[in-house]
Amino acid sequence: MKLWQKDKAALAAVEKFTVGKDQEMDTYLAPFDVLGSLAHIAMLQSINLLTADELAVLQRELKNIYKEIQDGDFKLEDGVEDIHSQVELLLTRRLGEVGKKIHSGRSRNDQVLVDLKLFLRHELEVLVGEVKALFDLLQSQSEAYKNHLLPGYTHLQIAMPSSFGLWFGAYAESLVDDLIVLQSAYKTVNKNPLGSAAGYGSSFPLNRTMTTQLLGFEDLNYNVVYAQMGRGKTEKIVAFALSGIAATLSKMAMDACLFMNQNFGFISFPDELTTGSSIMPHKKNPDVWELIRSHCNKLQALPNEIAMMTVNLPSGYHRDLQLLKENLFPAFGQLTACIHMAKLMIENVKVKDGILEDEKYKYLFSVEVVNNLVLEGTPFREAYKKVGYDIENGTFTTDTKVNHTHEGSIGNLCTAQIKGMMDKVLGDFNFESVHKAVDSLVK
Repeated sequence: MKLWQKDKAALAAVEKFTVGKDQEMDTYLAPFDVLGSLAHIAMLQSINLLTADELAVLQRELKNIYKEIQDGDFKLEDGVEDIHSQVELLLTRRLGEVGKKIHSGRSRNDQVLVDLKLFLRHELEVLVGEVKALFDLLQSQSEAYKNHLLPGYTHLQIAMPSSFGLWFGAYAESLVDDLIVLQSAYKTVNKNPLGSAAGYGSSFPLNRTMTTQLLGFEDLNYNVVYAQMGRGKTEKIVAFALSGIAATLSKMAMDACLFMNQNFGFISFPDELTTGSSIMPHKKNPDVWELIRSHCNKLQALPNEIAMMTVNLPSGYHRDLQLLKENLFPAFGQLTACIHMAKLMIENVKVKDGILEDEKYKYLFSVEVVNNLVLEGTPFREAYKKVGYDIENGTFTTDTKVNHTHEGSIGNLCTAQIKGMMDKVLGDFNFESVHKAVDSLVK
């Protein structure tokens, strides 16, 4: 029997179709469902819907279930519809009738909402740590290779001198902006929907501020209708934040594939990090980077997938929303795997020395010559024409000295300033208050 079921069992085909992958997806939510219930029952006791003794036994058993989940000893049983049903079933088996009291004052709608918010909040924090580790590695490589020059390109044509210091550092700074977007998603997630019930509140005198504080949320989703409307919107905002990080990784992967190509030959990797061909013994294929690129391009489609699944829904709950979990939940693991593999490749990259000594790169320095003429007093437009004429007539000569000293250029990477930006973003997340609240609930 389902929580909502009154008499007849649903047709097996209907049940299979409507449940779908919900059991599998709900395993992600298990610890967070227990946290939500711990906060909810404390609030129920405060408004006299539970006695102090009932609260104590429920808290004890919910903490036991939480530990079972952490230890890997928990599963959704066959025939049990969702995580909420499983937790209530276990409490009722172990404690009797008091186990059935935990549902007072809430609906499965706000249960799943709070579970989602807690799950997403946790996953975003984990992802922040992964991004920070990649950021630190990129900054380290930026400093290590700051004097290694390479061609810069516009329109895929040789343009001006660049450096590996700039290249690695560019992706590090890109991650700063990605985390600013991620922080916006985190702030959206970190609001409490519990107490909105089925989307229209409750006649019980619920203390929603209390559950907000107990769960470490920054604030409430105050309007109960909006709390339900936030489902789908929240997932889309989170997906957009994930897609930003994915876009950074995808672009870096494309660069790496080009730079490995023998026509470029700027970087290489150990044989064990590349793959070969079944018939061409010379091949060292960038399969890791190619798969990072493909996974991340797929992740960039995620916000649109979620948007299309929710675009024509009116306010209130609709079963369409169930499918969002199947798209969004695995995305965290996919993105984390791409970050791990990108780190492995970047840690083991070998950068070629003396790239710009090749004759074909001599025109990279044309702007340097123009600027030197301007510094000597020639108007810029005249200097530009002179150098262009020399190139056309084959009389262009230059040395390969580069003197870029302004902020963020080859000779002034501003690594410390970029790190300062990252540190500020990280400090604004305030994870400590969440940890304190969760620790208080489960201890």
